[in-house]
This record gives sequence, C-alpha cells and structure tokens, in this order.
Amino acid sequence: MSPLGRRELLLGAAGLGSALLARALLPAAAAASGRRRAPAFGPEGPYGALLPANEHGIRLPRGFRSRILAVGGFEVPDTGYVWHRAPDGGATFPLRDGWVYVSNAELPAGGGASALRFDRRGEIRAAYPILSGTRRNCAGGATPWGSWLSCEEVADGQVFECDPEGLRPALARPALGRFQHEAVAVDARARRLYLTEDQPDGRLYRFTPSVWRDLSAGSLELAEVAPDGRVRWHPVPNPTPGPRDTPTRHQVASSTAFRGGEGIAVQRDRVVFTTKLDNSVWEYQLASETLRLLYATRLDPAGVLSGVDNVAADRRGGVIVAEDGGDMQLVLLTREGTVAPILQIENQPGSELAGPAFDPSGSRLYLSSQRGAFGLGVSYEIRGPFRGARRRQPHRRDD
Repeated sequence: MSPLGRRELLLGAAGLGSALLARALLPAAAAASGRRRAPAFGPEGPYGALLPANEHGIRLPRGFRSRILAVGGFEVPDTGYVWHRAPDGGATFPLRDGWVYVSNAELPAGGGASALRFDRRGEIRAAYPILSGTRRNCAGGATPWGSWLSCEEVADGQVFECDPEGLRPALARPALGRFQHEAVAVDARARRLYLTEDQPDGRLYRFTPSVWRDLSAGSLELAEVAPDGRVRWHPVPNPTPGPRDTPTRHQVASSTAFRGGEGIAVQRDRVVFTTKLDNSVWEYQLASETLRLLYATRLDPAGVLSGVDNVAADRRGGVIVAEDGGDMQLVLLTREGTVAPILQIENQPGSELAGPAFDPSGSRLYLSSQRGAFGLGVSYEIRGPFRGARRRQPHRRDD
C-alpha cells in the first residue's frame, strides 16, 4: 500500500465508522501517513508471489510448504484425542522439550480450547483439552508468564486463564470485564492488557492488574479518542454488569465506539487491532498514547485486505492479518507500508482463517480454517523462510 494523503483519507471517511470517530482520527492518521517510508518491497511483498494451490488447496510463496495437523471432529493421529470443531484464536508456548499450540473452539455450546504438543523436531506428541464448559471461545491472547487467555464472544462473556499444558484448571477472570470479548494482548513493559469487543459499537479496553501476573483484580478502563488522535482512559464503573445493568461499553458516555473489534497484538512500541465492520486496522502508539488509522480497505485502491479478523506479529515488526471471508488470505502489513498476501486457501467458501501464531523459532506458522471445506475446521502448519526466523528452537528454562 502506498502512503495515503489527507484527500484520500477524507474521501474514504464514510466507510470508517461514525462521523465522530472519522473526524477524530483523520488528522492524526493523515499526519502519520505523511511520515511513512516508501515500501521496501514490490507489490508482492517480501516473500514474492503466491504460487498455484498445493495438495492442501493452499497457495504459498516459493520455498514454503504446508501440513495438515488436525481436522475438527476427528482424532489427532496417534493421540487418541478428537480435535474440536470451529477452531479460532490460537498461540504458541515454548516448553523445555518442544512447544504447545493452543486453539479456541468458537461453538455456542461445548466451546473451550484444546492444545497440540510438539517435540523438538516439530512432531505432535499429544493433544488434549485445556478449557471446557464455556461458550463461543473466539480469540484471546498469550501472556508473557505462559498462560493462554481465552475470550468468550457472548454478551456476558468472560476471559478464562488457561494452562497450555493442561495441568492446572482454567480460571475465570471477571476483573477483565463481562462483555462480548474478542481478543486480548499484553504489554509486558507497562504491565497492562488491551482488549477488543466484538459489537457494532464495541470499545477498546485497557486493564491494569493490581499485582502483575495476577489477573484476579485490577482496573478496567475505556478509551476516548480526542480530535487530535490522543487517547484518554476512563475507569469502567461496573466491569461485571448483570443482565439488567448498563453494558460496560455504555457506562462512559465519552468513550469512543469501534465497529466490531477483532484481533489485537502488542509490539514494542504499539498496539495494533482490527475492526471488521469497516475493514480497518488501527495503531495505538504507546509512548504518545495516540491512535491512528493504519489501513482501511476503502482507502486501498487494490483492495488487498478485506474481512479483517485475528492478527499476529511477525519477527520484523510487521502484522499478519487473517481474513474472515474475503479471499481467505493471510495478509502481511510491513512497517515499510507494504500490504501483501502471504497465503491463500482456495475452495473453502463460507469459512474464515483464524489463529495465526508462530512457533518459538519463528520458522513455523500455525493457523486454522474455521469451517474448512466441509464445515469441520482444519488446523495447519506452514514452514518456510519467514522473516526473522531462528535456526534453533528457544525453549523455556523453568519447565
């Protein structure tokens, strides 16, 4: 994507949500876009063009290959465990003898989350549940202390903290609010969490634990975006409203509405999140506490990215966005301004891509097609020369 000028931003403002939000963010977005460097890569991105679909129906760049790990409703080979249907958000966690990939189940009943355990060579050694008895576990996020936060996408939904190894029971974390959770990301430097809400007028939340690593208590806040893009945070008066109480997103009148919050990720200097109803990607700059529009489909003449959903950070500061519908692509947004697909799954109409996450070395990318070709869901592994990949797997030392 080439840098956007103020005129282009103004022409596309109608597609970015409420008039108030557009007016509030356009000046900051235009100023930020003027400082961006020219794209360092061609229109095909750093990995080159996508080749014709392989035996798994996946289009990949040259030098990449895919593997099917699990199919919803069927046993994960040699584990005795039946993989969940409707796989959604996911993350990886290093272990002393390998790593774990966790995946949510976005089912209205019988949701929860499961895990695949890999050895040092990347072979699956076990599959098992880590959360059960919950509803519509959509996305979530990993913590730096090694737990998985699984989010319920229902009106009174909660966040559940899970052990990726399945050794300790999952715990509800009501202090993070009861609302239609989508995703959560942790800023370890400032010791805060950021959360999105999947509602047409959802909010951006921030949670500060009273004690770091203990999510049982803390302060939940809502974001208000000023005309210059600066963000002010307001305490949520009642983070756990009942059925007859005012929802969290309506408890602070000045808070800013976002059109269907989706994936979110924290990098060193920013928080990046997506909103699906206006197909937009946003950047909250941590140092300046300002928000700007990073990408919007209506402002991209090529229309590369649509159906924005889950996100993952790559090792070079880029953001990978999974499409819910659209062209069933994973799309990379680089720091240099390039927007290019790095993967596409064909012949799976009505599905969505979800759960992108790199293994600890950055050489393997995991993801799922939520409904696959037959409504069952499929989880994949992609291997190849990803940017910033390490030659050896780092492993947890305190296991």
